[in-house]
Amino acid sequence: MKCGFVAIIGRPSAGKSSLLNAICGEKTAITSPIPQTTRNAVRGIVNTPAGQIIFLDTPGYHLSDKKINGYFKDSVLRSINEADAVLYVIDASRLPGREEFAVMELIKKTRLPIAVAVNKTDLQPPHLAEIRGLILARLQPAALINVSALQSLNIRELRDAIMELCPEGLPHYPPDCYTDQTPEFRMAEIIREQAIARCGQEIPHALYVDIADMEFTPSHGGNESMEYPLAAPELSPKKLWVRAFIMVERSSQAGILVGHRGERIREIRIASLRAMKKIFPWKITLDLRVKVHPKWRKKDPLLKQMYGAED
Repeated sequence: MKCGFVAIIGRPSAGKSSLLNAICGEKTAITSPIPQTTRNAVRGIVNTPAGQIIFLDTPGYHLSDKKINGYFKDSVLRSINEADAVLYVIDASRLPGREEFAVMELIKKTRLPIAVAVNKTDLQPPHLAEIRGLILARLQPAALINVSALQSLNIRELRDAIMELCPEGLPHYPPDCYTDQTPEFRMAEIIREQAIARCGQEIPHALYVDIADMEFTPSHGGNESMEYPLAAPELSPKKLWVRAFIMVERSSQAGILVGHRGERIREIRIASLRAMKKIFPWKITLDLRVKVHPKWRKKDPLLKQMYGAED
């Protein structure tokens, strides 16, 4: 029996989150065509007869000097320190440049076993052979596999190759578990995904979601705050009320999210509820609002709370 932690590393928009969802067979991380939508190290768990893999989907690694990106890089490094192996995801539709080579150098320094997923090969990229040659020369990976997260191409082959890199050990999580994310985190990510999907390139990185309140009505009646709703099945709530705020940096951004006569925020709320319904067993009421939090991406206390301390 094998069990190992695997850090998923790659540049923004390499398809890391889409690949994680494809491997896990469940929607674990939010996806978007806009770069840098993964902010936290998201855990996705895969169980097979051979063992258990715990994936850490990290923020896209790039060379920006913005304060928030320092926390993203720190999240990547913490995941590497926790990992037994690395899954490097590279976008086959673009030739490697300075940032890609920086990612390769970071991975090489880990001295961990490496599996490489050359993603988006369904696009028939013209530079595929050149990219594979660069990877072999620089990293000497244990596995180098062409995949397509979108088309689920070679996903099982990749999963089995990663399992081979994991050490012997007992599972860390129950066999029916596919993520260790809290309900609060998952709901915030769902809302953020729906907001990003509807604001295009206008404000994707200037927003975060704050789950301000969660209350549920247990089967025995009465309202209670929801700290551990799945811990006691006999108290499993029938109805869940959630108040969430989409936080932005400027009033103009709030206007974009709210939309004409509140149409856009209404669309985000309805789409979020549909996504939540597929995951959670409760009838959810979502009170969704927009609030301005000026320059939040430059405020260390908030960033430390959200992403951990920056080294």
